[in-house]
Amino acid sequence: MLDPVWLKTFLEVAETRSFTRAARHLGLRQSTVSQHIRKLEQATTQQLLLRDTHSVELTADGEAMLGFAGTVIETLDRAMSYFTGTELRGRVRFGASEDFVVGPLPEILGEFRRTHPQVDLELTVALSGVLHEQLRAGELDLVLAKRHPGEDGTGALWTDELVWVGREGFELDEAAPVPLIAYPPPSITRARAMESLHANGKSWRIVCTSGSLNGLRAAALAGLGVVVFARSLVPAGLVELPTGHDLPDPGEVEFILTARRAAMRGPTAALSEAIRAGAGRLHATR
Repeated sequence: MLDPVWLKTFLEVAETRSFTRAARHLGLRQSTVSQHIRKLEQATTQQLLLRDTHSVELTADGEAMLGFAGTVIETLDRAMSYFTGTELRGRVRFGASEDFVVGPLPEILGEFRRTHPQVDLELTVALSGVLHEQLRAGELDLVLAKRHPGEDGTGALWTDELVWVGREGFELDEAAPVPLIAYPPPSITRARAMESLHANGKSWRIVCTSGSLNGLRAAALAGLGVVVFARSLVPAGLVELPTGHDLPDPGEVEFILTARRAAMRGPTAALSEAIRAGAGRLHATR
């Protein structure tokens, strides 16, 4: 028999790639985590993890166990919910890029809270690149953010065109470098703006860097320069610049909803379903 406790520990180690972080997240001693993995490997008669003092990697059998373990734990959670008749409980550490926080996302989260009042929702707002790093580190359970098209195998919720944006009537000086307003690294829109300018032989200078969407908007409204946004998420008061400004196409960006495999059950799965159901509201053209 495969003990569900061993399977939960395995999922956490596989997600965080660390026995230390897994122990911290599960509230266990590191020796207990090691013991759970050892018993699981003994029960399956297969090595599931390759580990040394610096890294933890999945074997081929470990990759197979990911799917089995996730299915077993999800089924057990559903069974307990059915037979106990209790409300959904737990915690979801949810990360979202600021583009969504100033839009319809708060309404979707509010509806989720009203439906599941016993779920504690912890919201982190940050750059997409930072959110992806926190998800990989096991610091978040679910993330709604941007990524470069085709960056990994996770299916995108939708794809959007990136556009150059400024205040109404803004004009560029063709003899001067493009005045660029941008998020700090590791911003995806910043990277796409710079890559497109470089590829087309255009010089630029950073006139404003802000980690806040409101900061970028204020700089653009003040006429300091131009900024790249997804077409469906252009902030109020700003407009897409016409083609006459001779700015290169910054390409596309994908929006994804991705979760830690170890956390994709119970409250996290419910929030994921709620956001997917409301995806059309999140990128409706403004």
